[in-house]
Amino acid sequence: MHRKLDILAEKGYVILRDRSGTPIPRADWESLEYMDWKSGGDTNFAPLTSATGEMDCRGFWDHGRPDSEGIWTKNRKIAPELARYVDEIGGNFGRVRVIKLNPSDEAAAIRQLHLDDNNRLNPDGAGWVVRSWLELDNAPGKSVFILREDRDDPATETRIRLHPGMQLVIDTERLYHVVWHPGPLPRYALITSWVSDDVLDRWIGRELAPELVPAGKRKLATGRKMAAAPR
Repeated sequence: MHRKLDILAEKGYVILRDRSGTPIPRADWESLEYMDWKSGGDTNFAPLTSATGEMDCRGFWDHGRPDSEGIWTKNRKIAPELARYVDEIGGNFGRVRVIKLNPSDEAAAIRQLHLDDNNRLNPDGAGWVVRSWLELDNAPGKSVFILREDRDDPATETRIRLHPGMQLVIDTERLYHVVWHPGPLPRYALITSWVSDDVLDRWIGRELAPELVPAGKRKLATGRKMAAAPR
């Protein structure tokens, strides 16, 4: 058994309020060293951490490790504000990467719906690994996160419209997911793997949008088909 967060029990995802504070400079993601790594479409990834500290997009299990205790790569020096964002959350993070997603049509995106292999080699009793997203640049209101409980059943689908600064946490080993990004320019987002623990739970609690928290409860108040994103 792995520890899982109560906030994700019902839906498998949570939409947080937008990141606050000074805007992250575009150079933090535009100047990174990217690798040709495909996942969820026509993508490139810039690893800020890896299992060894080398520029490597592979799963930590290729090195005999679970997706936790990531080691910073040379990209950290290029993206100090992104690194600070992760450090300020705290907790136990594994893979930290910026995704560059090139545009696609809706049908092509849906064909890329997939689950992530987050918990391979994760020892019994450890926290379940989930992922957070910080949207950096996209087509506001047009880029859409598509989530499904059943890959082949649109009736189980939720769509979340994206905009820069948006924060989400998703159990991507539970929910099939993909981003449909129509462009015309690439979409960038910071994706971080987190071990479910008290630190992550407290951060999510701090970052929940007040309008999404009914009195006395930790439950999302969003629609089933198109989730409302706080602005």
